[in-house]
Amino acid sequence: MKALKIYGLALAIALAGSVATAYADEVGKPAAPFTVTTLDHHRVKLADLKGKVVILNYWATWCGPCKVEMVVFENYLRTHPGSDLKIFAVMTESDVPAYKLKPLASVLSYPIATAAGGGFHYGVKDGVPTSYVIDRSGVVRWAKAGAFDDRSFDELVTPLLKAAAPAEPQMVAGLKSAN
Repeated sequence: MKALKIYGLALAIALAGSVATAYADEVGKPAAPFTVTTLDHHRVKLADLKGKVVILNYWATWCGPCKVEMVVFENYLRTHPGSDLKIFAVMTESDVPAYKLKPLASVLSYPIATAAGGGFHYGVKDGVPTSYVIDRSGVVRWAKAGAFDDRSFDELVTPLLKAAAPAEPQMVAGLKSAN
């Protein structure tokens, strides 16, 4: 019995290490393409958000820290109007009907997304809330589980917003851009 407990502890430690590595593997690399589908059925692709700071925030209705973090995001957006920050609150629960989310969506300055596709690069690997922060040039700068507070969010996002947006590719006379 004792050997079984030790094996279980070793397995838990190994899995925890692989989760931390899974998030760390994303940071500093170009963001994988994704598409989010908002509660009102709009589809937004990463490519549509060029030059913006983008946050994919995975949350659940039952998650207390997720709800507190939504207030952090909302406060930031209200105190930084017109910023190039795009936040998507991605639901992790598929069984919550849209009509139950509409009252919340009506008071948020950012959309609730009912789905986010783009492969294994995004999603919840170690609980909610989980956030991915992508800078203006399309590089993942943060990928981690855990809630932001006002200070930690400001310290991460404000410098990313102050950075210059990447220049658009120059067009050669008579040729169309590859974009």
